[in-house]
Amino acid sequence: MALTEQHRLHFALLCKAMEDEALAAVLDTYDSEVPPDRQRQFLFANALYTNALHAYRTGAMSLGELYGHLRVMCQNPVFRAYWEATRHHRASLRRSSEEAEVGRVLDGLARELREADTDEWWVVGHPPTD
Repeated sequence: MALTEQHRLHFALLCKAMEDEALAAVLDTYDSEVPPDRQRQFLFANALYTNALHAYRTGAMSLGELYGHLRVMCQNPVFRAYWEATRHHRASLRRSSEEAEVGRVLDGLARELREADTDEWWVVGHPPTD
C-alpha cells in the first residue's frame, strides 16, 4: 500500500509540474538546457515509465509484459530522448534495486533497437523470462 501511495503522490507532483512551468523548473536537473515544452514531455515520459514500473512492482504486470511495454515506449523519439537525458539520474540507484535492474533492461533494449537491422521492432531484443 505504501508503494501505491508513493506512486500516487509522485504522479500528482508530476501533473502539477506539467501544468506549471515554474514548478517544472524545480525538476530541471538535465545536463543540457531543455526547453519548457520538451521538459513537460519528459515529465510525461517519466510518468509513463514509472506507471509501468509500478505495475510491475505491484504484480499487475509480469517482467515479460513490462518488457513489451518498454519496447513500445522506445518507439517514440521523445521517450528515447527522455531516457538518454536522465541517464545520470539512474546512476545513484542501488545496483541491486528493482528500478536499477529495470533501467538496465531498458538500456539494453534501447541499444538493441538502435542497432537493429530491421523495421520489425516488435521482434528486437530478448524478453526476460518471468
